[in-house]
Amino acid sequence: MSTYKILFLDIDGTILRPDDTIEETTKEAVRLMKEQGIEIFLATGRPLHEITDIGEALQIKSFIGYNGAYAIYDEKDVLKEPMSPELVKTFLEIAQRKDNELILYTSTHNLLSNPDSPITERFAKKFHLQKNKAFTEDDIKNILGITIIHLKEEDIALYENFVNVHLSQVNIEGFRDAYDVISDKVNKGMAVSKILERLHIKKEEAIAFGDGLNDKEMLSTVGEGFAMGNANEKLFSYAKHKTSSVTDSGIYNGLKSLGLIK
Repeated sequence: MSTYKILFLDIDGTILRPDDTIEETTKEAVRLMKEQGIEIFLATGRPLHEITDIGEALQIKSFIGYNGAYAIYDEKDVLKEPMSPELVKTFLEIAQRKDNELILYTSTHNLLSNPDSPITERFAKKFHLQKNKAFTEDDIKNILGITIIHLKEEDIALYENFVNVHLSQVNIEGFRDAYDVISDKVNKGMAVSKILERLHIKKEEAIAFGDGLNDKEMLSTVGEGFAMGNANEKLFSYAKHKTSSVTDSGIYNGLKSLGLIK
């Protein structure tokens, strides 16, 4: 019996390669972990209503989405933490003033602050966002996550000038001017902690893989945190291990280093 009981996997840059495909070694690694009775969660900044196909491809039914604001275990809700409506309103005002664009996520839709923008359309195409509609204030109490697009580096401080809020750069080439809004209290690490508590699993029995700065809390929360070889270089200090890249069997090699794959 394995000493490990649960595995958390980021999606973009960890499971998905730059061409949006999944390596056969990654599929094999997931299959082998299931055979050992290890629980597997996809843990992503993406909205959960847009990753059904990835879950089906890997036969995974447990998820952390919206950078930790919403989690599902075996198709049942574990937690749901919407953002402050006041903060959402303030971010919309800043975005309008600074010519930024926002994608705001609810549990069912992606709400676009500027639906006709080519920049927003390009982002939505890359991340396969299908359930899109224009933002209206009717949904302001239901926002689980926000991505800011077309953001200049010198304007980051405007969004971080709030207690317990910081931005995390999207770690995908060609989209480095996009940032996820992360709460210090609601993030992947917090969601992982809730899941470990609910399932009575110790930190030392948990493994996680990630590549972006939105994964730093998650990698710090588990006993065996792996930064992918293609990770943001600032992430390495939060990970116990560094594995190979998403295009070079990173997940497979990391699990093999723990003795979980022979």
